[in-house]
Amino acid sequence: MFLSAAVRSALSQTARQVRSLHRSAVRAGAGGIFVHRDTADNNPETPFEFTEENKKRIEAIVSMYPVGHKQAATIPVLDVAQRQHGWLPLSAMNKVAEVLEIPPMRVYEVATFYTMFLRQPVGKYFIQICTTTPCMLCNSDSILEAIQNKLGIKVGETTPDKLFTLLEVECLGACVNAPMVQINDNYYEDLTPKDIEEIIDELKAGRVPPPGPRNGRFSCEPAGGLTSLTEPPKGPGFGVRSDL
Repeated sequence: MFLSAAVRSALSQTARQVRSLHRSAVRAGAGGIFVHRDTADNNPETPFEFTEENKKRIEAIVSMYPVGHKQAATIPVLDVAQRQHGWLPLSAMNKVAEVLEIPPMRVYEVATFYTMFLRQPVGKYFIQICTTTPCMLCNSDSILEAIQNKLGIKVGETTPDKLFTLLEVECLGACVNAPMVQINDNYYEDLTPKDIEEIIDELKAGRVPPPGPRNGRFSCEPAGGLTSLTEPPKGPGFGVRSDL
């Protein structure tokens, strides 16, 4: 088919304006690369076996799914494995595949997709700091700087004593309480640099500080206090017509 010079020029200009395909950035630190590389502590021969307690927990999890659909339990069973070991070596993922009677690749697909699954070792206290827009606007940079100065590590690193790992993450869903960090399963919110330093000191001393806001407010109530719903609820019968 013959194309005029003008048409060819227009097509060429359009092609130059098309955006290139986007590639996800490699997640630094605990997530690591998307392919597996055998190491001394992460290879098919790395010892891993579920404890008797966790075997019972897995049986309870699998029982919630229809017969023949064990694969649906992949995420919660991976979570059990990670909580037991602290992270997910290849042997743990292989054990999950064995328990669920599915090909190992099906487990790898899940573990490499969800960033909550850690495929490299992390410290006893895994600090995830949110620096997405709401937290950034509330000066999360000062919290990140305080953590790095306090622990002497940068994002993606673990302290020499293996107590703390630091990772910068996207939104953790506590925007109203920005800036915030997640440490293991706990959210610490409405932080100042002094707050995070005190939290780290408590963890170093073997104590777990109570999670939640550090500025005194309850949960995610308005920072200036309640402006509505200030009275206790009236009860289920309030406002119901008596002639119905």
